[in-house]
Amino acid sequence: MNQCTAVTLLPPPEFLIRLAAPGGSRPEAGYLLCELAAGHDGGHAMPLWDIDANRTAVWARWSGERATMAELSWCGAIDRRSEDACGLFAGHPSAHDWDIVDPTLAAVDAVLAGAHPHLFSERDR
Repeated sequence: MNQCTAVTLLPPPEFLIRLAAPGGSRPEAGYLLCELAAGHDGGHAMPLWDIDANRTAVWARWSGERATMAELSWCGAIDRRSEDACGLFAGHPSAHDWDIVDPTLAAVDAVLAGAHPHLFSERDR
């Protein structure tokens, strides 16, 4: 299943801009890339940073031009094949992250596997 391709620009909050030193570097806008599977229900989502002490992360959620930030628990699902934990938030509306393929990275992997087959196992090709 391919990854959602939604992208939005997140401007820095006004209070951060006001706190920036005059003449110094100013906070810049950053792009958010949805981490959910293509065709998911609801808004888009991307983790911004972990809060290890709480076993949560701050996620940017957006739909259209409006973005919000929320502290969300991690999904508790574990992939039986690799024992990796899902890297999405609890209750996410799409497939677990191990079933989501970033089409850009998949294309890069295919080119690299063709050019350097000795670096990839049969399973990776």
